[in-house]
Amino acid sequence: MVNRQTSLKIRKTHRYLGLFLGIQFLLWIVSGLYFSWTNIDKIHGDHFRKTPVTKVRFDSLISPSKLHLTEGIYTISLKDIGGKPYYFINNKNLYNAKTGILKTGITKKEALLVAKKYIKDSMKVATVSLINKVPPKHEYRERLLPAYVISYKGKDNLKAYISQKDGQFQTVRHQQWRWFDFLWMTHTMDYQNRDNINTTTLRIFSLLGLITVMSGFLLWFVTSPTVRKILKNK
Repeated sequence: MVNRQTSLKIRKTHRYLGLFLGIQFLLWIVSGLYFSWTNIDKIHGDHFRKTPVTKVRFDSLISPSKLHLTEGIYTISLKDIGGKPYYFINNKNLYNAKTGILKTGITKKEALLVAKKYIKDSMKVATVSLINKVPPKHEYRERLLPAYVISYKGKDNLKAYISQKDGQFQTVRHQQWRWFDFLWMTHTMDYQNRDNINTTTLRIFSLLGLITVMSGFLLWFVTSPTVRKILKNK
């Protein structure tokens, strides 16, 4: 059996590790509870969207080969922008799919028409703005820029993001998602970009957490009267 001095060292180590890690443990528990008790579809903002989205059929479209692009075509998609068809070619340029005319991004009015196709009619627009860049922790990150931000009235502070480059409806953000995003940051301990689950800080705290738990088991073992009695009888 260990002596009293060793037992005190284990106790002291366990106590200070617990004090140091306690706040992070609390954040892990709170964020874990939030994740498990919330509906992920609501976090994604599905209750603000129209389902299903009405699809538009287009006829009499010109052949993309008639655009005579010098670099050729390696990617192409058909976009519905305000009820008009456009080819988005090589992830770079929009062309009117009926006239072949090059279009330099979409307008604010067209962005509103795109949003109207996806967002429920009960949501009323408050403001529309264009963003060209965002910081790493911004709610609209790792997506196409520039983009229109369409803000809606209401306590949810709903925002819809539409790519200005190709008119693509990107995503929605609202208050419940922002809480999720903040708690996800505290859970992964990625305070820079929020999406990296392999941060050095998280690894260190996870190892220290394991040491704290193991020191607790060891402390119980070396201070348990029952264990002492068993060892003494042996």
